Amino acid sequence: MWASYVAYPAYRKKNDKVNTFGERLQGCFRFSENGKAPALDSKVMVALESYSYWMSTKAPTGAKMPGRGYPDLPKPALPADYHRGEAVYAQNCALCHEANGAGQQAGGKTVFPALWGRNSFNWGAGMGSIKNAAAFIKANMPLGVQGSLTVQQAWDVAAYMDSQDRPQDPRYLGNVAATRAKFHNSPMSMYGKSVDGHILGSTP
Repeated sequence: MWASYVAYPAYRKKNDKVNTFGERLQGCFRFSENGKAPALDSKVMVALESYSYWMSTKAPTGAKMPGRGYPDLPKPALPADYHRGEAVYAQNCALCHEANGAGQQAGGKTVFPALWGRNSFNWGAGMGSIKNAAAFIKANMPLGVQGSLTVQQAWDVAAYMDSQDRPQDPRYLGNVAATRAKFHNSPMSMYGKSVDGHILGSTP
């Protein structure tokens, strides 16, 4: 967040407008957290923006700061594959995130986040892009042995993770095909595609 603070206001293709830092945070609540975005003048938003401002003290504006975004990831030698990804997930991810992708909670708090299912990020989140997920996974996962997966493994497990059901995109237009055409018209999105005869995004 400290590295993002100095990059806003900035144009975002996702909503086709110049976003303030507060609006960018609202998007995180709405998509990545699959929740309701606090108002810009709420205590939560003021606290998050103030903390981010403090962390970015003396950071230059208009510069790409270390720690912001995901490192570039080369394309895999083979197209990302669901079944190879399933094996990678079972061996490297299920211990923390559970075999069913539901994550783990302790004392009412999330310890390991859900990667799909009702408590996951929704279809509108950045992690719903196979490219974004693969880059994040390669740089940060598995916990404690970051970077241990090959480029191919990162792409494969991202394809597997993003080929599961999750909460609906809050921008849903009432029709999966129309929503895909408007917001997910990319080979990196599985929304609206068929996996084992099931159309992703069609589950209420």
